[in-house]
Amino acid sequence: MERRRIGSLDVSLVGLGCNNFGMRIDAAQTKAVVDAAIDAGITYFDTAESYGNGASEEYLGAAVQGRRDQVLIATKWGMAVAEGGPPPGSRDAIRAAVEGSLRRLGTDYIDHYQLHRPDPDTPVGETLSALAELREAGTVREIGCSNFSADQLDEAASIATELGISGFASVQNRYSVLTRDPDTDGVLDACARHGIAFVPFFPLESGVLTGKYRAGAPMPEDSRLAAWGDRAARFIDDDRLRDVAALTEWAESRGHSVLDLAASWLGSNPLVSTVICGATKPEQVHANAEAASWTMSDAERAEAVALLSA
Repeated sequence: MERRRIGSLDVSLVGLGCNNFGMRIDAAQTKAVVDAAIDAGITYFDTAESYGNGASEEYLGAAVQGRRDQVLIATKWGMAVAEGGPPPGSRDAIRAAVEGSLRRLGTDYIDHYQLHRPDPDTPVGETLSALAELREAGTVREIGCSNFSADQLDEAASIATELGISGFASVQNRYSVLTRDPDTDGVLDACARHGIAFVPFFPLESGVLTGKYRAGAPMPEDSRLAAWGDRAARFIDDDRLRDVAALTEWAESRGHSVLDLAASWLGSNPLVSTVICGATKPEQVHANAEAASWTMSDAERAEAVALLSA
């Protein structure tokens, strides 16, 4: 599988999103999914302390025992804040969070450690300095952020330069062929300015871009969106289903699936370092691993977007 870079890390173009672990699948099912991913050439595994209230990290850590040197573990902290506790970007909170993640993962280092969302209560310089200490100690290899705006990326890069320390190597924001905000909100431009790797989350729009949901048909009973109830409206409506139908027809006319299109539309952007796709079954892992092999031209990417209603 093609490799790209997040700072010093050599990452697989397709990564495995681990938010299903401990939420939709148990430890044994997680092990089967992780083994399938490693065997398919996937090296990048993205989790968070908040996924499954820590169970995702625990299950992932157990699943890679004996194969730790074959994987890059990425985790995130700071989505949930304990009442009365320090703000997540503070030095004390970071130290406590990383110790918890290391314990749950059963490892003594984290390859990619990411702030899950901006912390308005802590100067970003304090956050970056604390993370630099973790890198210096070998506890963390690279650092990243998530849900940051272009202005926040610019500020963090400027302060890192002033302090003479490494800035964020990556940013993880929502991005897909259906949700293209980073193209217009300046985030991708900021990544290009500062050499920041971009990691899209929800690249398949919670399964909408796999083709499993169709207009006029009930949602599959075992699907994530069926379980989400009203929250599914963030990802699926009649317009989106029409868009997916149009993308499916266009991709199939070129010998590809809509899943191939979704992964390859992202992977064909050189600023994207890895496309993190979730899975609950080994067969989904294999399909995802193969999906980003279509090298789309700029014209093809634009042609796909032109089919959409918004």
